[in-house]
Amino acid sequence: MGILNVTPNSFSDGGRYLTTGRAIAHGVELAASGADIVDVGGESTRPGAGRVSCAEEKRRVLPVIRRLAAAGVTISIDTTRAEVADAALEAGAAIVNDVSGGLADPRMASCVAAADVPYVAMHWRAPSSRMHEHALYDDVVAEVVGELSQRVDALVAAGVRPERIIIDPGLGFAKKPRHNWQLLADLRALSVLGRPVLVGASRKSFLGIVRDRDAATAAVSALAAAAGAACVRVHDVRRTLTAVQVAAALNV
Repeated sequence: MGILNVTPNSFSDGGRYLTTGRAIAHGVELAASGADIVDVGGESTRPGAGRVSCAEEKRRVLPVIRRLAAAGVTISIDTTRAEVADAALEAGAAIVNDVSGGLADPRMASCVAAADVPYVAMHWRAPSSRMHEHALYDDVVAEVVGELSQRVDALVAAGVRPERIIIDPGLGFAKKPRHNWQLLADLRALSVLGRPVLVGASRKSFLGIVRDRDAATAAVSALAAAAGAACVRVHDVRRTLTAVQVAAALNV
């Protein structure tokens, strides 16, 4: 899954693809580099980020989704809002990627259930502006598994088919560096939930300084895939794909 942030303030690439033309060109490049899915987002979820209006979020992402979908690129919409998800699906998106796992918008579960599309539910404890206050765990792996299990149950109760749900441990969201490493080291623990796992470690602060994070991302993503992750969400698709293929060939 290649990351396409159509935002001015994302932590790594904010502002680089803010114009529709640049965003479309980068989405095509991500797909050509080997991304099976291009994840389009119009609102930054970096720590401390504020919200943008629903109208602004749609203004940023919908033209990009329409053009990329028309070009045959499989699109996921990265949003916590049901209204944005609905509009994105109508524009051609095929997957909803929700960092709140449905907690930010009570209408999201019914939206996804009605559309019957794959849905990524991430482990989430609070909005970006307050997530640092909630990075408190006695046993981070057990607590993340337990809280994701509750989300899966709630989504299924709301009508989302279990086979449509993908889970994400939420690296960097209400987690300190040691929590992220503990989750990566015990990623197989998520298999108890019986759902595919997505891992998004790309360029996050626990990997090191910004200019060195792509190599670290590729290594972590390859190890995550070897540990059973069905999908890795990254900025540098080409480098990560090579690392994943090498790890798979070696049966790491």
